[in-house]
Amino acid sequence: MGGADNKGEVSTSSAWTIQKGLCFVTFAYDAARSIKLDQAEQRHHEATQRETIRHKRRAPSYFEYQPPPLRVTRESKPLPVGSFATRPGVDVMAYDFGAVAVTYTLALEGRFADLLQLSEDLYDNETLLSDSRLRVDQFLGVIGDAAVLAHPSPVVEDYVVFHIETFSQKFDAAGFCSEHGRQIAQILRAERQPLSDQEVDDALGARIAFGTEDLTIIDWNAALLVDREGEDVRAVLDFANVELLEMRYLDQKLDRALDEAYETLSRRSVNLPRILGYYGAALRRVAELQVDNAVLFEGVNNTLKLLGDQYLARLYRLVNRRFHLDEWDASILRKIQTLESIYEKISDQAANRRMEILEWVIIILIALSIGIELFR
Repeated sequence: MGGADNKGEVSTSSAWTIQKGLCFVTFAYDAARSIKLDQAEQRHHEATQRETIRHKRRAPSYFEYQPPPLRVTRESKPLPVGSFATRPGVDVMAYDFGAVAVTYTLALEGRFADLLQLSEDLYDNETLLSDSRLRVDQFLGVIGDAAVLAHPSPVVEDYVVFHIETFSQKFDAAGFCSEHGRQIAQILRAERQPLSDQEVDDALGARIAFGTEDLTIIDWNAALLVDREGEDVRAVLDFANVELLEMRYLDQKLDRALDEAYETLSRRSVNLPRILGYYGAALRRVAELQVDNAVLFEGVNNTLKLLGDQYLARLYRLVNRRFHLDEWDASILRKIQTLESIYEKISDQAANRRMEILEWVIIILIALSIGIELFR
């Protein structure tokens, strides 16, 4: 390393050699309203396990999934990604609130600088995207009705984790970021062109470490993890990516639900015999939209418990800020409240129409009684 320091940033970065590492590429989909995990596990013949978060640090094991998602490892042929290739075997992770995530693994070894080309090849990779959709369809076909109201997912959320277990050189997190921050930012953002100082600062802004020889840098599209173990960190990143997917999907569902509710609110029926039935059906539909969205929102937010392991809790808060999950939560809650307000307005409108009908019925009955008396 001593002679490389005088050759400029690119040469210095290329001097770092990855001794052992893995790249994890995950595609997350919302595939069903819910998945009965126990039933799905019974129907799958491949190797399955219920996922837990392993704790290598001294902390109580309270940072857990509730309920644990189901992980299925399926056989697959290696898929080419530039000069790299995926490993045989694909992990499919299913969550009880209906999300399914497909993860591919690529071996990392050699120059750290080569990760930039890999990052570019992975960005919007159609081969892996198409294969992941096929894997989700196959998984749903196997578990059958264990997936409640399965549907094609209009939203996909992909994320890349570059997990370097060991470098050939002794790793110092502070010095590594100080000397090679610009190239790390290019790798995380899949950008070969030189980035501005502001862009580099933003890309490296969400970082955390437990000791002096580990490092996690979280960006919106990818993360760099330097850790001899790191399974617990990857588990949190994987779940945060699924959570972002569900927030986006739920936001789109609520937009459609609000459009439908607005249309229901503005529509007026002129056929008197159908008025009561129309409002009853409208109220039931809006109530179903409320319940569906609220159940999904609560299911996603209550799956991961943040008690006990302070380091992972800090990591999750950092990912939360980077992915803007709190902003998504606030937007979704606001739309759910708007939907509830529309439900109340439709209910009031239905009550008013019933009162109008009753008033007309009373007027007609009075008029009939007067007419009958006059006729006599």
